Amino acid sequence: MLDSAVIEVRAGNGGNGNVAFIREALLPRGGPGGGDGGHGGDVFLVADSSINTLTKFHWQPHFIAKNGSKGDGHNRNGARGDSIEVTVPVGTEVWLWEDQEDKKLLGDLSEHGQKMIVAEGGRGGWGNAHFVTPTQQEPLLAEAGGEGEIRRVRLNLKLLADVGLVGMPNAGKSSILTAISAARPKVADYPFTTLEPVLGVVEFGPQAFVAVDIPGLIEGAHTGTGLGDEFLKHVQRTKVLVHVVDGSEDDVVGRIKAINYEITQFDPELAKKPQILAVNKLDLDEVSVLQAEITTELENLEGLHSEVFFVSAATYDGLENLKQAMFNLLRKSQQNETRTTSEASDEIPVIRPLVRKSSDVVIRDSEGQLRVVHPKAVRLAKGSNLELHEARLQFHRRLEQLKITKALREAGMEEGDTVLIADWEFDWD
Repeated sequence: MLDSAVIEVRAGNGGNGNVAFIREALLPRGGPGGGDGGHGGDVFLVADSSINTLTKFHWQPHFIAKNGSKGDGHNRNGARGDSIEVTVPVGTEVWLWEDQEDKKLLGDLSEHGQKMIVAEGGRGGWGNAHFVTPTQQEPLLAEAGGEGEIRRVRLNLKLLADVGLVGMPNAGKSSILTAISAARPKVADYPFTTLEPVLGVVEFGPQAFVAVDIPGLIEGAHTGTGLGDEFLKHVQRTKVLVHVVDGSEDDVVGRIKAINYEITQFDPELAKKPQILAVNKLDLDEVSVLQAEITTELENLEGLHSEVFFVSAATYDGLENLKQAMFNLLRKSQQNETRTTSEASDEIPVIRPLVRKSSDVVIRDSEGQLRVVHPKAVRLAKGSNLELHEARLQFHRRLEQLKITKALREAGMEEGDTVLIADWEFDWD
């Protein structure tokens, strides 16, 4: 199961605004009629409970929304670009991925149907009809459409399960999950039989809950040894932990301490979760005979906050009592959960990640020249025909209104210097 994937998402660019004038016999004073460009399409991620892996992103890592179309004459606006929805499993975290590492958690899709905008489409550019003023009745300016966001994000899947079974390899976690649910994980007598977390639905009377078998942990798991850090993250969403230990092995107490240490080092909050200790293989004589001795050792184990059950996955001994304990702790945990909202909403909100917008107006480029980066000025320079003398005069007036000329003076602009805006440059005078 692939539970992490890096994808690139590209929102659509906004369509350019249009410069046009209405010239009709019945409309002698028609005036400017350039329509606005359409907005670019967004890229959404949508949580879908029917998907349980991120495998498809290995084959398709790029997702591109449609551009908005250009505005037309007679105040006809361009069409909006189609957005795209990319389905991901419930339980997917979305991280901003830069420089080959996670930079920021953008959102957590933990509910079926939940949506998140990961790339927002560019705004459609205004047509010249927006630039009419009392002193300028025939504007020659229009905006280019804004660029859609381009992002690389890492999808990180954390399985959604109520109860997590943890323990060292061959402790019997898979066998217990098989015995209490309909799950059929691979089982064998060699270490690391289970290479992927396995989910199973456990029925308890009219109730049911989901348990997950976390592949065997070993010493150093929290640092990545044995892929332990990849496995441990799946435990973070569980409400109850069941620590399975092989009662026939030497130093049962030491094994329990080792796994709890790995869990604590990976995430201290995990150690605070309600925990049940299941000593497996009660069907073996060496376990049944030493049951009382093991119980005494566990009672003297400092810091153990677990109920202890002796079970056998082979003969099903003690499994009903174990299921009862899982259900009781799970119900208690659910009752103690704090509600983030006073009442549930029927409509699942769309997550919009907050992205810091640049406040720069003028910057110096690598060659020491001043470049105007104000978004409105850049869109006007791209969307207008500045080869026309009248259009350039109107453009300069807009720079004054946007206080960009003031910013240029404060940045040290002198007469004769070159100003860069988008792909256009002019000499300052």
